[in-house]
Amino acid sequence: MTEHSLWRFSRALHRAINERQLEDLQTQIDDDVDWVIYGPIDMFPFLGARRGKDAVLEVCRQVSENVRVRRFDRESIVLGEDSAASMMRYSLTMLDSNKPINLRLAHVAQFKAGRLLNIRVLLDSYDLVEQTLGHPIHLPKIGS
Repeated sequence: MTEHSLWRFSRALHRAINERQLEDLQTQIDDDVDWVIYGPIDMFPFLGARRGKDAVLEVCRQVSENVRVRRFDRESIVLGEDSAASMMRYSLTMLDSNKPINLRLAHVAQFKAGRLLNIRVLLDSYDLVEQTLGHPIHLPKIGS
């Protein structure tokens, strides 16, 4: 049995973020990768949609300049031959303030010939914004 593409991609992504080593990640993503991280792009401009390897590598470089991954736990995972989906919890450190951030996310990824072709990541952005601001967000009640 060969190693699933998700494991190689995951290791390369964490190395790119924590060690700013993009070389391994470059070999794990398709030239025409379609990448989207749904979240508050006004606060975190490296979130949002990107197309192509160069754009994705630039996003990963920007992420590496802002956070460090301290820990991550996979809550659940489903692997297909050329696909993967999981729910994860991350413990991050914001580099500018040394502030800890705990983040929950879900992702769905597709691979082609062992390389990431498509990924969609959904962040628990409400919790992320509260932690970043350092206080709860009080929203008006909607409905009764």
